[in-house]
Amino acid sequence: MPAQPTSGLPPSLIVSSRDLARLEALLDSPVLSRHPAALALMDELNRAEVLPPDQIPPDVVTMHSRVECEDVANGEEHVLTLVYPNEADVERGRVSVLAPVGTALLGLSVGQSIDWQAPGGRPLKLRVKSVRYQPEAAGDFHR
Repeated sequence: MPAQPTSGLPPSLIVSSRDLARLEALLDSPVLSRHPAALALMDELNRAEVLPPDQIPPDVVTMHSRVECEDVANGEEHVLTLVYPNEADVERGRVSVLAPVGTALLGLSVGQSIDWQAPGGRPLKLRVKSVRYQPEAAGDFHR
C-alpha cells in the first residue's frame, strides 16, 4: 500500500534530477512497467519538485541517503539507507525505493512524517529525524 499523507495533503517532495533520470530508467523496464510498487513510485515522482543535485537541501532524503527515522507510535528508531532494488538488504538496513517505506521516504525532509502499512497491515507513522548521509551534500555526484 502506498504511503498515506498525514494531513490530507501529501508532504512536499524534492528529488534530484539525477535520481529522477535513474528512477525513470528503472521504471521503464518491461518487468516493472505495470508493477504496483513501480506505479506508486511513479506517482510520487510525478508530484515531486525536481532540482539539480547541487541544489538539493542537505535535509532531504535522496537515493543512497542514510536516514534516521522514528516510529511515532512507539518511539522505535530505525536507521535506513534508501537504495535501488538490486542493492536492497533488509539485514543491513538497505531499503529498496520500490518497497512501500522506500517510496514513502524518497524526497521527504527532516521533520516530515508519513503513514504507511508495515508487512502484515500494521499501520505505522514514520518521521524523518535526521539525514546522516546524503550523497549530494557530500559532493558525491557519481554514485
